[in-house]
Amino acid sequence: MSDRNLRLALHQINVTVGDLPGNEAKIREAIAAAREAGAQLSLFPELAVTGYPPEDLLLKEHFLRDARAVVERIAAETVADDHVVVLGFPERAEDVFNAAAVLAGGRVQAIYRKVLLPNYGVFDEQRYFQVGGGGAIIELGDLKVGLTICEDIWEPGPPASDESAAGATLILNLTASPYHAGKGLERERMVAQRARDSLAVFAFCALVGGQDELVFDGQSFVCDHTGKVLARAGQFREEMLVVDVDLGAGASARLRDTSHRPGVRRAGVTGQVATIARLPHPAPPATPAQPPAVAPLLEPLEAEVYGALVLGLRDYVTKNGFGHVVLGLSGGIDSALVAAIAVDALGADRVTAVVMPSPYSTSGTQGDARALAQELGIECLEFSIAEPMEGYDHLLAGVFADRSPDITEENLQARIRGNILMALSNKFGWLVLTTGNKSEMSVGYSTLYGDMAGGFAVIKDCPKTLVYRLSEHRGLPRSIIDRAPSAELRPDQRDEDSLPPYAVLDRILEGYVEQDLGREELVAQGLPAADVERVIRLVDLAEYKRRQGPPGIKITTRAFGRDRRMPITNRYGG
Repeated sequence: MSDRNLRLALHQINVTVGDLPGNEAKIREAIAAAREAGAQLSLFPELAVTGYPPEDLLLKEHFLRDARAVVERIAAETVADDHVVVLGFPERAEDVFNAAAVLAGGRVQAIYRKVLLPNYGVFDEQRYFQVGGGGAIIELGDLKVGLTICEDIWEPGPPASDESAAGATLILNLTASPYHAGKGLERERMVAQRARDSLAVFAFCALVGGQDELVFDGQSFVCDHTGKVLARAGQFREEMLVVDVDLGAGASARLRDTSHRPGVRRAGVTGQVATIARLPHPAPPATPAQPPAVAPLLEPLEAEVYGALVLGLRDYVTKNGFGHVVLGLSGGIDSALVAAIAVDALGADRVTAVVMPSPYSTSGTQGDARALAQELGIECLEFSIAEPMEGYDHLLAGVFADRSPDITEENLQARIRGNILMALSNKFGWLVLTTGNKSEMSVGYSTLYGDMAGGFAVIKDCPKTLVYRLSEHRGLPRSIIDRAPSAELRPDQRDEDSLPPYAVLDRILEGYVEQDLGREELVAQGLPAADVERVIRLVDLAEYKRRQGPPGIKITTRAFGRDRRMPITNRYGG
């Protein structure tokens, strides 16, 4: 290798928020693997030491001290001159900073502080962090390397543009970028444009794993100064991505492409780029370069979303110490999909399905539920709820004497089922998975303390039309996919008795919830005015229900909870 080349190891690791000893061990193991591969520089994701997002743990002085101690211990072992480590952690100084530590020669050589702090969507970084002072460069011999953290490259311009103008031909980006459908390719295209603009190699090292509602999908990659992807890690899995990069190619391109020179002159006047460390060029690797891995993109989109749901569920269960999950299996498409995801995430031996027929349950749905449980190889328990229903009817007969049966009795059925599932959870320590989808959650077509009762809502951010596509992708039985959806809480009930057809409903919800469109804009798209009016009213009324629901996996651009925050007491009405 020449002095203008560098072998990078991007460590796409799955850490756990707050598990400092476990995260430290994972980081140490990764550095050892990088050394074995002959890597000269190891790059880790944003806040790899603590996990992301640590939220109000960042308000605890002892947590910040313990995180810094991890960094110091790891730094103490970087005694050879053949390896540099760039590691994300929260720095406690005059304030708290989202930072990247440069470790080499047995100590912390320098610290870079994130400049652009996102405060939109699921992000709340301005609550916790102070803004960094500007771009920064480390020198490795004659090579100049720019440092950035996540949002620092999402906006064109500084700090990355300042760093490249100051001579950096490699820009490192430590990131914890939460997933939504299609985001991996969006990121890749964006970073490729930054690389072309800067005429620099970009190394994008991403976190992977589930953290409460969020999934981090990985897909770390390196692209050259033309935007060409040189190496790519897979989505939804841990991986060490090793790639040799030529940092002289970008410098040579800058000689031939004079269009960047005016920007360089401007940056020379206004740029705030410090050289925060000067280190020798790491010793060349003893092993020859290997062809870099370029993982294929997951296609179709349903495959990508399904992978996110599997990872999100697996990590929520395992990181929170659950050994087993339980769910109500009705024979409908939602619970069938959740059961399949659970088996794929955890294995059939860690999943129990509960069939709870009522007098309104049809033989078709109950037969499908039992057959699916057998096909998936999961334990299937059965409890008829007819007797508890009669008990409630008798208990309430006096006070309800002058009123006809209505949604009250329907909701009691859902709550009986919820009580059974929660009893199993309490007795055996199982995590209850709820099976409601985003369309139902949006309009309140769900029962508090009934089908909403549980610990984790796997598909709460999946619209019903996407549930069908995911079920087709997973290969669920046709009888389940083709059956008209019904809650089966009264004779001959169908979802479309209470709601617009799901194809119409989901279009309205996408406009109103995800895009913040109003009535007039939705109707102008050709949607029925009466349905628009009704759906908006239902969405607004159901806010109090959603506040009480369990967390679930974010896969759209506007998930309920962390993303969309609407007041419960609200008279605006759409």
